[in-house]
Amino acid sequence: MLSPFEGGIINIPAVLIVMLMSMILIRGTKESSFVNGVIVLLKVSVVLIFIAVGWQYIRPENYTPYIPDNTGSFGEFGFSGIIRAAAIVFFAYIGFDAVSTAAQEAKNPKRDMPIGILASLGICTLLYVLFAHVMTGVVNYEAFAGKDGIAPVAVAVEAMGPADASGMITPEYPWLNNAILLAILAGYASVILVMLMGQSRVFFSMSKDGLVPKIFSDVHDKFRTPAKNNLFFMVLVSLFAAFVPARVVGEMTSIGTLFAFILVCIGVLILRNKMPEAPRAFRTPLVPFVPIAGILVCLFMMVFLPMDTWIRLIVWMMIGFDLYLFYGMKHSVQNKGMFSNGNYKVVAGSGLGMVLALVIVAFVHHSDPDIDDTALFYFSLVFAAIHAMVYAYSFKRARV
Repeated sequence: MLSPFEGGIINIPAVLIVMLMSMILIRGTKESSFVNGVIVLLKVSVVLIFIAVGWQYIRPENYTPYIPDNTGSFGEFGFSGIIRAAAIVFFAYIGFDAVSTAAQEAKNPKRDMPIGILASLGICTLLYVLFAHVMTGVVNYEAFAGKDGIAPVAVAVEAMGPADASGMITPEYPWLNNAILLAILAGYASVILVMLMGQSRVFFSMSKDGLVPKIFSDVHDKFRTPAKNNLFFMVLVSLFAAFVPARVVGEMTSIGTLFAFILVCIGVLILRNKMPEAPRAFRTPLVPFVPIAGILVCLFMMVFLPMDTWIRLIVWMMIGFDLYLFYGMKHSVQNKGMFSNGNYKVVAGSGLGMVLALVIVAFVHHSDPDIDDTALFYFSLVFAAIHAMVYAYSFKRARV
């Protein structure tokens, strides 16, 4: 099923899987951990089978050239293509940081969190590399042109078999296509499960500090989970899943995650400087090199993402500014007793900077003659104009 922007009406399967995963999370961490464990075992097994089976059908000539030359367009093959692809698929790595949001539910977070994140990161990276190596070795990369979703995997599976005198290949493992399909769907399910859990736990902590309404930290009497929190995100994420194209959601997720990682790296630098003696469950090594390198690498990949993705990032950030400006600042427990009009000045000033950035990016994107972005362009200008007035009023009030 496709979204309205992809020629469909509503993506019902996506909505159903979000609802199912949310119900599992409401039941409790133990139940969701068991389901996630079964799903991970299934998809890793299929991936290993694909790698083992496909390895014997690798044709070395398919690796020439190993990095195809750039077509002349930025982001199409060559070095820029590699970086853009890395930025687009970066969402494949967001499940690892989501593990940290469940630290409150770990028996020994000081030991278990770093081991869980780093070990799973290393294993999955190795599987990603091997899977891609086999796919592009079995079939020349040009055969994947125009193939979306799981279609490229099907093309590779169809090429796993002996060739007759005419060069026609007879697939020896046609069943692997269905297995890969099952593994991919299972993979989507497990990622949705982990991310829904992570998002609800983030809002749970924010609610405890008063940055968002108390309803997000209400715990269910029977299941002892933030059920209302889970239900809210079930509805919100279902709406995105139903009506927003997968490409747009994927790019938004990637650029949002990259930017969040930049903020985390900046936070490490600030806290190490301002609170060097604070107790730390996990101490980042090689500071300031690691956080500075993290900032540069993430920013470098963000630059290679499409401009319309930057527009959506800025709009999303401004919505966050609105929430903090009109609710979080006044209700924050950490800010209690320290609230002043000067806070408005800082946030409103930053908001005005976001307005300027949105206008600039919108005009740069609109200047490309090959892109029809009339609706997005005018939406950006109207959104920026409304927020310019709101932030200017807040900034003026802070000076009174």
